[in-house]
Amino acid sequence: MALTEEGIIRIPGLLSRWVQLGDGQRAHYMTAGETGPAVILLHGGIPGSSGAAGWRLMAPLLAAQGFRVYCPDQPGFGLSDNRRQYWPVNGPYTHVDFINRFADAMCLDEFHISGNSMGCINTAHYVVRYPHRVKSFILIAGPVGDLVRFEAQKQLKAKVGWEKGDRDTMRAMMRSIIHHQEEITDDLLEMRMLAADNHKEGWEAWQRVNNFGEVDPDVALALSTKDRLDRSTIPGICLYGTNDAILPAEDLGFQVEDALPRVQFFYPEDCGHQGQTDQPELFAQVFTEFLSTGRVSRATADKAGVSKRRPEIPALVEQA
Repeated sequence: MALTEEGIIRIPGLLSRWVQLGDGQRAHYMTAGETGPAVILLHGGIPGSSGAAGWRLMAPLLAAQGFRVYCPDQPGFGLSDNRRQYWPVNGPYTHVDFINRFADAMCLDEFHISGNSMGCINTAHYVVRYPHRVKSFILIAGPVGDLVRFEAQKQLKAKVGWEKGDRDTMRAMMRSIIHHQEEITDDLLEMRMLAADNHKEGWEAWQRVNNFGEVDPDVALALSTKDRLDRSTIPGICLYGTNDAILPAEDLGFQVEDALPRVQFFYPEDCGHQGQTDQPELFAQVFTEFLSTGRVSRATADKAGVSKRRPEIPALVEQA
């Protein structure tokens, strides 16, 4: 299957769209569904990531359940504006500011938000920065800001970078985040390689300030999740695959769970770091129930591996 003229995989029900944001940057996003509650889905941060790469399997499933789904390419990734003035040189703050401008451009006053990996930390930062706009949130396998110490260089179990810029490098990165290897198709590799080439310099600029490495302390304070995300009353859940090979649950997920007593955790089996690719139907079922009712059914919670590390949160999980 050939890529589109924009270099994107063709996915039935998933449309490629562009919009100009208030600061002048051109934003690209994938969208599915025309009516219903709005959901913004944020992709991860490995070179070549994008809204299409991260959510191509799940976004159409959510749209079929009555949601309006938006999957933007965040600065430094996908088909986002690669002009130097729009590089993510303020790390997480650049992305949070982008998400807010994107929501403005889509005329979304309130919405649900979710993200995996880098999208997870961006979701966490957005929740504490703009809580009045968030109806609920879902975290997927990633850091949550300064609430839990995270050092990418030491904690990542696979090399992430685009120095060589070849197919073998991209395939190795994909194998570290996708448990179901059959999902790593030639088209996916081609799409991601094009995006990685397009943003090589911008991605490296983001990497230097990732996790507040070189960010102004006042900016870091504005996005601090400590004593904020853990005290938030906005409904939230987290899905963390038991087969995560790049950030295993025992290395990060359990720490995040311990730090977020008001967030219900799930540990789905046969599922890696990018769980929405490994188990799209299961994730879509969890999302649909939680985003529709604020609660996950008993049967779905058990299937999704509801955490046994602490008592369940009855308000978020149906009890037997």
